[in-house]
Amino acid sequence: MKIIIAGAGEVGFHLAKRLSYESLEITLIDVDKTCLSYAETHLDIKVIRGDATSIAILKEALVSQTDLVIGVTASETANITVCAIAKQLGAKRTIARISNTEFIDNQELVGFTKFGIDELISPEALAATEIELLLDQSAFDDTFSFEDGALTMLGLNLSRAAIFVGKSVKEAAELLPEIHFVPIAIQRFGMPNTIIPRGDTLFKEGDHVIFITSKGGDEELCKLTGKTNTELNDLMILGGGRIGSKTARDLMDKRFNIKIIERNKERALELADELPNALIIHGDGRNVELLAEENIESIDAFIAVTGNSETNIMSCLVAKSKGVRKTIALVENMDYFELSQSIGIDALINKKLLAANTIFRHIRKGEVLAITKLSNMNAELLEFMVRSGSKIANKRIKDLNFPISAIIGGVIRNGQGLIALGDFVIQPNDKIVVCCLPQALKKVEELFH
Repeated sequence: MKIIIAGAGEVGFHLAKRLSYESLEITLIDVDKTCLSYAETHLDIKVIRGDATSIAILKEALVSQTDLVIGVTASETANITVCAIAKQLGAKRTIARISNTEFIDNQELVGFTKFGIDELISPEALAATEIELLLDQSAFDDTFSFEDGALTMLGLNLSRAAIFVGKSVKEAAELLPEIHFVPIAIQRFGMPNTIIPRGDTLFKEGDHVIFITSKGGDEELCKLTGKTNTELNDLMILGGGRIGSKTARDLMDKRFNIKIIERNKERALELADELPNALIIHGDGRNVELLAEENIESIDAFIAVTGNSETNIMSCLVAKSKGVRKTIALVENMDYFELSQSIGIDALINKKLLAANTIFRHIRKGEVLAITKLSNMNAELLEFMVRSGSKIANKRIKDLNFPISAIIGGVIRNGQGLIALGDFVIQPNDKIVVCCLPQALKKVEELFH
């Protein structure tokens, strides 16, 4: 597969890095010589210096032979232009990164596909959606929803209170008459490798376990692990930028009472006009006295989404020390992202990773509907559509030659999420959620191709 990436900034470089591991033919275009030199030195890709909106530059990149063009420059106008021109020059598929979430909300009304843009992605909107999921499942550290919650991924650390600590997966399944969850990945403290659990895998105290749940599975997990999925009502958001304001706007329609702390006075005044139902506070959220004045100890969740990762991390740690139940920090540095549990913050979110996950489903073989990389784990979670001609169709799960480094977490059939065990027969048009380690990915893709 041949891919052109316009923009060698943080998102573009991260995409090029991940895609280069897939043995794909990548061309990275940017006007910044420094960014391109670094990418060319560190990655096995081709680079072209120039304006990606230039027809000559796109022709030099052989756009007419390209399977996918991704516009991820700092300018959404440039990204839209690149994609529109690339499609006219013969690119098969295009994706544009945008900041204005109105474009996504009105995609069908405007009809971007008529301009040659197959998909719009907004890292800010993806981050806001991720925050909302984390707040809805307050007892869990990781969340990801498939088909509007038909199946949900939930992650947690097993404490001594968990009933199935010391038991095998098979023994744990026997604790409930009807099972609505299944473990799909375990990260064991002190071990570098992610474990794909089998029936005889033992749960141990301190394990970080990822589950797939159908309806009611979250309540069962809380009961068996001693967690409490309490309702969060009072939120404090640090940072009134695109993510902070989008999050507040989405959550105000629900049950939440929201305070936003914004350092820039002009922006704070704008927010007061935009969000009349939120309390806007002009001040520096790093100031512990300010947080105390705003009764941070009575806040249920603290969400730090400024443009500075260190500020977000430190302010969440202060909030946690004051008894805030749920803390969420936006981080840009991928090294920080790997540290969420060890530094004491409930969840870290990263825009680059969210954008890459969204784009990756266009790269995978088979019809991939959704994809996410598991936090702090060397594993991916993918949702495949079963085609009538695929190798997996009309077969029982236990009869499949499924790789040991992968596991089927659940099936969505006619909108209903199902936990599928060995005797379950997979049918065409089923949507299958699979957890997979890198070494098994190609074999899994072949089964669905």
